[in-house]
Amino acid sequence: MSIAICPGSFDPITLGHLNIIRRTSRIFDKVIVCIMNNAMKPSPMFTVGEKVDMVRRAVSRYPNVEVDSSSGLLAEYARQYPGAVIVKGLRAASDFEYEFQMNLINKKINPDLETMFLTASGKYTFLSSSVVREMAMYGADLTGLVPSELIEEIEEKARQWRKK
Repeated sequence: MSIAICPGSFDPITLGHLNIIRRTSRIFDKVIVCIMNNAMKPSPMFTVGEKVDMVRRAVSRYPNVEVDSSSGLLAEYARQYPGAVIVKGLRAASDFEYEFQMNLINKKINPDLETMFLTASGKYTFLSSSVVREMAMYGADLTGLVPSELIEEIEEKARQWRKK
């Protein structure tokens, strides 16, 4: 059975993330979307539990996709799935530079771990969780940026943040 791990902070999940997950689910038998607790991204908008719940709802239409979380290193997490491949989406050349470096670090920690890069669909090359958070903070329309079933939840969280 071929297994892919799609890691990320998903704060929140975007339609760009979903596009990569959907395409990955067509290539691999099993896809694990792993919400990583990124120590380099302080003060996330959503807790890990909230993100797991949101991502589960967003990927529920894909029967071979499951959701997990980890607060450790991705290369260590992947050891529990021998032969698994990390799948990362790339929007621009700058993404490649960063992800290529991460690939080399992951290989140093876990030499058997492979990484596959999927280029973002053109309509999502501008889209990131950071963009969504900023737009939500200003009350902008999130239609076409995040799964429709999550818009109200993201807007409500942004309203709570504005009050802080």
